[in-house]
Amino acid sequence: MRPTKIAAIVLASLVALPAFAQEKVVNLYSARHYQTDEALYSDFTKQTGIKINRIEAGENELLERLRNEGAYSPADVFLTVDAARLGRAQALGLFAPVTSKILNERIPAHLRTDQWFSFSQRARIIVVNKASVNPADVQNYEDLANPKLKGKVCVRSGAHPYNLSLGAAMLSHHGEQKMQAWAKGLVANFARAPKGGDTDQIKAVAAGECGVALANSYYVARMLRSTKPEDKQVMDNVTVIWPNQKTTGAHMNISGGGMLKTSPNKESAVKFLEYLASNQAQIYFADGNNEWPVVASVKTSNPGLGALGNFKADTINVGALAAKQAEVQKIYDRAGWR
Repeated sequence: MRPTKIAAIVLASLVALPAFAQEKVVNLYSARHYQTDEALYSDFTKQTGIKINRIEAGENELLERLRNEGAYSPADVFLTVDAARLGRAQALGLFAPVTSKILNERIPAHLRTDQWFSFSQRARIIVVNKASVNPADVQNYEDLANPKLKGKVCVRSGAHPYNLSLGAAMLSHHGEQKMQAWAKGLVANFARAPKGGDTDQIKAVAAGECGVALANSYYVARMLRSTKPEDKQVMDNVTVIWPNQKTTGAHMNISGGGMLKTSPNKESAVKFLEYLASNQAQIYFADGNNEWPVVASVKTSNPGLGALGNFKADTINVGALAAKQAEVQKIYDRAGWR
């Protein structure tokens, strides 16, 4: 090959390198597994020209991957569900502080920390069998430990983040002694050993296997929107209670994320986080997965959420929920909620 031709090839490769390095991308590690999120990603790219490279897996798998990759991780943003899981990532030192006027203005202070942000909400509600339990007897989370519900309570594992976050809220409101007594009373009321997910709890209540259960609101909204006869029958057999409406308000789980400290594309990462707080993205969260927006001004037309009605929400800070997970797990373990 002639020297002039070799020089041309080398020059072309050198010119191409900066172009590749400057490509606008966000490398996203996500533990959200909802098909409707596809619209979030494609619309962000349309609006900004920033491409999203996505890896989806379970939270534990992604956290292990980030630990193994260390300072060489290509990941820019980590998304997952529940304050417990976001707090775990923060405890591992994975997040970088984010300064954003847009995020601070749009996301209420109790739904963010300086390192991660909530982008959607789901409430922890009580589902009651109309035939076997008087709804007036289960108006608060605390009522689940009342002896009159002995043999009537169904729940999933006490180690699940949804229940750990609820426990963290109750621990913050009541202190360790009362929280321990509540957990012990709840376990004494179990209809069966904890098993399954939230949908399983709802179906067990409808079938009369138990009288009451805890479930995240988006599972209920999903069944309310379902056209399947069996789902309609389930919802005909149960009623939904918004807990603690005269006290602290219903406990809110969240879905959220933050920028990783090793992010190679920090500017694009912040733009992506800001996009998730936009009206368009907030409506996608609501309509696509039956979650409430975190931006108060955003209105939705989701019939499932509409059917659940208005309610008072607990406004405890999500960072405080994340900080108490280990303590709550010890309380549950002592009570036998496993």
